[in-house]
Amino acid sequence: MAKVHVTTTVNGQPVEYLCAPEQSLLDVLRETLKLTGTKEGCATGDCGACSVTVDGTLVCACLVLGVEANGRSIGTIEGVADGENLHPIQQKFLEHAALQCGICTPGLIVATKSLLESNPSPSEEEIRYYLAGNLCRCTGYDKIVRAVQDAAATMRGEAA
Repeated sequence: MAKVHVTTTVNGQPVEYLCAPEQSLLDVLRETLKLTGTKEGCATGDCGACSVTVDGTLVCACLVLGVEANGRSIGTIEGVADGENLHPIQQKFLEHAALQCGICTPGLIVATKSLLESNPSPSEEEIRYYLAGNLCRCTGYDKIVRAVQDAAATMRGEAA
């Protein structure tokens, strides 16, 4: 089958690529664009390791076709930091030891960023609900929730 030409924006940069019609956005990001921060955990949309944003909406990249990115704006973990400067979410995940093996971390950070952009002051219940689609087998969720709460406060300009 012929490959499809796709023109999109990834992390604010214009990108063009060719992909097979059945190729997932996850595979395009990792294999074609060499953006390997987005991880494959389950390939069925159950774990959230491949969380990215498409036009600002949080999605599992394993469930989106690469061709569906045409004309859309994609956000990945590589676009969260500002060059060498970590985003407050990334910094708080480090400070709270809310990561271990690293498979779930990029998806959790992208999901957290999506949450805090839509709700800068989420309750613990809202954080747990929003991140329910991101599974972590290593840390337990308390450290993650505390990191999100601390990052939210920092992003609001409050002292921790």
